[in-house]
Amino acid sequence: MAGPTPSAAAAAGNPLTVLTLDELRERSSVKWRMHPPDVLPLWVAEQDVPLAPPVADALRRVIDLGDTGYPHGTAYAEALGEFAAERWGWHGFRVDHTTVVPDVMMGIVEVLRLVTDPGDAVVVCSPVYPPFYAFVSHAGRQVVEAPLGPDLRMDRAALDEAFRRARTLGPRPAFLLCNPHNPTGVVHCRDELDAVADLAGRHGVRVVSDEIHAPLVLPGARFTPYLTVAGAEDAFALTSASKAWNLAGLKAALAVAGPRAAADLRRMPEEVGHGPSHLGVLAHTAAFRAGGPWLDLLLDGLDANRALLENLLAKHLPAVTHHRPEGTYLAWLDCTALGLATEQPPGGPGVASDVAGPAKMFLDRARVALSSGHVFGTGGAGFVRLNFATSPEILTEAVTRMGRAVDELDPPVPRAPAKATSGGPTHGCPAVSG
Repeated sequence: MAGPTPSAAAAAGNPLTVLTLDELRERSSVKWRMHPPDVLPLWVAEQDVPLAPPVADALRRVIDLGDTGYPHGTAYAEALGEFAAERWGWHGFRVDHTTVVPDVMMGIVEVLRLVTDPGDAVVVCSPVYPPFYAFVSHAGRQVVEAPLGPDLRMDRAALDEAFRRARTLGPRPAFLLCNPHNPTGVVHCRDELDAVADLAGRHGVRVVSDEIHAPLVLPGARFTPYLTVAGAEDAFALTSASKAWNLAGLKAALAVAGPRAAADLRRMPEEVGHGPSHLGVLAHTAAFRAGGPWLDLLLDGLDANRALLENLLAKHLPAVTHHRPEGTYLAWLDCTALGLATEQPPGGPGVASDVAGPAKMFLDRARVALSSGHVFGTGGAGFVRLNFATSPEILTEAVTRMGRAVDELDPPVPRAPAKATSGGPTHGCPAVSG
């Protein structure tokens, strides 16, 4: 595959440039096995990186020892606390206000069972991570949407109205916050989170914050843990090393309670803590405790890929627009100008692997797999989510293929100038230097 060579600064030690396409195709995970070999997979949130050395070393040690029993102790929470203090200035982290859960989504469900009842409402900011809909519904709760604004940031008026509606549907509503937001890559600033806490307090809504992408904040933004915001004392956060260090197959996460939620967390059934993998706990602990230098190299590579993607879209897909992601490795591409209708299936968003509209066209004609926007809820139809945690060469080839597919559409799509926008400064969220 032809493509621009990344700069020496970006390529030096970049985990995204280590593995070749042939090596990646040897993987047996869903990203690389869902589609035929001629498809470039930029859909599910797996990264095309080798394991960080501290994680690989920890796993080799326990395998060599045969240390494959049940997890024990608080080392995972201690490692997260150290990481949170160093990276985010969260010095009030309480290890005794945490518990290990199987993964972030299972932890969210268990927390919702603590603070809501069957039939109660759970508010989400659509478009949002598709499992939010599925897991909440399967737990017997009702989903209420508070759509994001045109700038893809949380809309205070929409959130206020959704909280009001949620209160009419049941006595114990909750808000499932995605911080940073998937699929848009928005990193909520403190002012926005202050507004969430204020509204939640006034409406009696418990906040559960999914912070799985928190270590993946890119230059120009700063992550704010929701539990550090005034008014969030009765809230919860769920996180893990899964996304940042590519550990989805090593299940383990942490639920963290604010000071007024700690008693609720203690009511979580002991059996929930039997679900995490011992290897997962050890791997995530090693990532948070010793994986910082590797993470910094990854963030440099993702920042370079973010810039590369902007250039590729301008060159090959000028009719597609996007808001520059502030965090994660996900780009939310507005393909509505392509005129490819997406029919929303009855009953709300589909499962994450459903493909329709522009995602189906790119899969069929370009042999590039993307996540279909319609499964992310209201506001997602006509969009696709692209995972740019891959090599610059694969990213270049994929977008080049996509551009050719659009050029061959009949009727042709006008080549309007593409633009990447950022909602930060217009929303009271100043850019962060450095």
